Amino acid sequence: MPHATASWLVDNTALSFDQIAEFCGLHILEVQAIADDTAGTKYTGRDPVRAHEITMDEIHKGEANPDYRLKMLKGPEPVRRTKGPRYTPVSKRQDKPDGIAWILRNHPEVSDGAIGKLIGTTRTTIAAIRDRTHWNISNIVPKDPVTLGLCSQRELDALVSKAAKKAGIEAPTDSRLDGDREALIEELRRERQDAARRAEEALKSEAELISGAAKILDPFSDNQGQV
Repeated sequence: MPHATASWLVDNTALSFDQIAEFCGLHILEVQAIADDTAGTKYTGRDPVRAHEITMDEIHKGEANPDYRLKMLKGPEPVRRTKGPRYTPVSKRQDKPDGIAWILRNHPEVSDGAIGKLIGTTRTTIAAIRDRTHWNISNIVPKDPVTLGLCSQRELDALVSKAAKKAGIEAPTDSRLDGDREALIEELRRERQDAARRAEEALKSEAELISGAAKILDPFSDNQGQV
């Protein structure tokens, strides 16, 4: 809120317009307009001292020396999220056991810690599903966590690849389309060619229709006067 801060400094200090403009990141003419009440918008002053952006001692230094450049205090460190299980929307939490069961069945090389970070669960829950001691084990059906929306395909592939490399086994590759890729490409190419041919035929028919209509309406056409 640089303009509101400038308004407060203009009203409550003897700092020069240059000092205020530099501190607030404004042009000196903007500060001049605020001081003259000619700014297009009236700003409610914002106290930078209470906002811990500057101290009164620093302001006094500036008031005593017009050439002094005010130093802004370093703001408080932002609160960073600590490491832990990823957040999962409430609507998806009931699907977690199914996703965990799918990974345990299809990728046993993935560690419990890695599963916990990917799905956002605890080692206790993972162990209970593996040992079939989970309280709801009778209703747990292994389902792809990507399909359930618990993670992205890229995240899952990266996790499986890392676990396979660590375990010294070859990471699985998706070869479902290998045999059909050429056929699919050829089919798409044929569809594009058919579409282009139909469009060309349609344009040709439209041109012939317009040409025929023009001859009928042309008063100098040879068709005029024929019975």
